[in-house]
Amino acid sequence: MLKPKPFPDRPSNPPSGRHAVLWPLRHAVVPLLLALSITAAGAATSPPTLLKIPGGAHDLGFDDIGFSHTLDRVLVPAAQTGNLVLVDPAGNRLTVLHDITPGDADAGAHHDAGTTSSSYGLGMLFASDHPQQQLLAVDPHSGKVLARIALAGQPDYVRYVAPLQQVWVTEPHAKQIERFAVTAGAAPAFRRLGAVPVPHGPESLLIDSANGMAYSNQWQDHTMVIPLADPHVADVWPNTCKGSRGLALDSARHTVFVGCAEGKVVALDLARNGAVIASAPTGKGVDIIAWNPALDHLYAPGAIAKTLTVLGYDGHALRVLQTLPAAARSHCVTTDGRDHAYVCDPGAGALLVYRDSR
Repeated sequence: MLKPKPFPDRPSNPPSGRHAVLWPLRHAVVPLLLALSITAAGAATSPPTLLKIPGGAHDLGFDDIGFSHTLDRVLVPAAQTGNLVLVDPAGNRLTVLHDITPGDADAGAHHDAGTTSSSYGLGMLFASDHPQQQLLAVDPHSGKVLARIALAGQPDYVRYVAPLQQVWVTEPHAKQIERFAVTAGAAPAFRRLGAVPVPHGPESLLIDSANGMAYSNQWQDHTMVIPLADPHVADVWPNTCKGSRGLALDSARHTVFVGCAEGKVVALDLARNGAVIASAPTGKGVDIIAWNPALDHLYAPGAIAKTLTVLGYDGHALRVLQTLPAAARSHCVTTDGRDHAYVCDPGAGALLVYRDSR
């Protein structure tokens, strides 16, 4: 198991007050009665944990959750609470950055309330603001909003594009990906660069910095290729999905995985113009998926089936290792890249934390 990295540039006196609150593990993690830990033999060996998100007791409109290797934190935009929550995998302690966006306690589990997507770069968290239809830059220590800019459409995915020092925001209703230059320093600022038209999309957004590419999906059966140096839809690959949803990348094997809503995942070969390498069944209702390079495992929650499917991949075949219980509407997942997978549980306003191993 890899040792977790320290939180970079951690202030000697952690922030206090309304902006940041640490929630100790003993208050946040509750044992479940389901056996969800994963082993190579497919046996469930230890109980899982339920990581409660503050303010989410009455349902939470989770959408996109992710992991920042630089911060060594799980990034949880907490929807209608208006907060961003950072989870330390070493003990699952929570740091709550309050009032990033206006909260809406009456919104229910809507994906268009508060903040539902975030990404990290240049020492800042970039996050969506649905109520004000804006892109935000947030200090990850204090929770202070450092910069904001209006968006042309309702935001979905927010991704930092490191090679370009830009932030891209998908806007499905406007059928485009909006692009912004961002400057760091004492007075961070955004500058709008334009938008990439995306016919029949965009759904999901994956940045492949090593190859200078981005990938997104059309809503049915195609995955799109967008060069970072010349942002436009340069190619469209058939992926065999009936409903294309999430994307994940195995950079070592030059493979992009596509999650299909009907209940499967597909592996596409980047070296052969998106040729289908393999596919495997999962529970129905797949949306966001996640790849763990340390274990060669792919995680695919099924929101309809209430399952988490764990698959192994060797560059040639996808193999179902285990199908585990999850929760109703469990449609998003991320991993710390070591031995944990985090799956959203909207009804409980929590994350299901699975411990994984070879």
